[in-house]
Amino acid sequence: MIELRQARYAVATVFCVHGAVTGSFATRVPWIQDHASVSPGQLGLALAFPAIGASLSMPLAARISHRFGSRTALRGLIALWTLALVLPSLAPSLGTLCAALFVYGATAGMADVAMNALGVEVEQRLGKSIMSGLHGLWSVGALIGSGLGTIAAHLDVSAQLHHAVVAAVLTLAGITACHWVLNLYPTEDEEAPPRFALPPKSAWLIGAVGFCAVFAEGASLDWSAVYLRDVLTTSAGVAAAATTGFALTMAVARIAGDAVVDRFGAVRTVRVSGAVATLGGVLVVMAGHPWSPWPASAYWAWA
Repeated sequence: MIELRQARYAVATVFCVHGAVTGSFATRVPWIQDHASVSPGQLGLALAFPAIGASLSMPLAARISHRFGSRTALRGLIALWTLALVLPSLAPSLGTLCAALFVYGATAGMADVAMNALGVEVEQRLGKSIMSGLHGLWSVGALIGSGLGTIAAHLDVSAQLHHAVVAAVLTLAGITACHWVLNLYPTEDEEAPPRFALPPKSAWLIGAVGFCAVFAEGASLDWSAVYLRDVLTTSAGVAAAATTGFALTMAVARIAGDAVVDRFGAVRTVRVSGAVATLGGVLVVMAGHPWSPWPASAYWAWA
């Protein structure tokens, strides 16, 4: 039981590290845009590449875990993800930015699959729900990363220096935490998972709901700082703080998620959350003041 508790805390730390990378990147998107000299349309194109990279790489995570074992696989994948944080800020043009964000997304997706698989395994062995709390800690990590990013943006620290320091710290933290995660190996007669497999038809509908949720989350994280700076003409520090506000509300909502679902049920929670997220989107469109998007960010994050 002590080993299982250690594994739970270790995978929770990995979730936090993973989120901190995302938060660190999101607050510096305006700086990265200026450094690469790309227009809003070109930035939108570039920001599609993390999703492309993640979609193509995620099926590989299971095969890597099967080959090397869960602990070694997660240690390597989380290190690749944290180090990939440095790449976007080094890109001097649209092409290099797209390539950097492709790698950034690919490493993010593989690490995400590996840590979630271990989280599910710990949850099953404990016999109680912990996944919402783990994702809540991911949001705590995003909050910490975006908070530090807000300070860096306010002090006009270059994203290259900021991300290099953060990547070094998070790499060390992630590798250290992986020492205590569950070390699972396949049985001798267990076949390697396929490189790609379509989900069953029963998963398509909930997958569509998940797509909508991730779409709103990604838009908030990637575009809120750019929106406040370019549309509402705020300073870099205030623009970055919008991402921090979103991450804060998302962390609170996810940590409370297990209790909310137990109280109201999964279906009702999804319905109400979708309605609240829609309200948040409307508030963003109607915003006419730098502080107006903050309540909208709260609605989106809670949903």
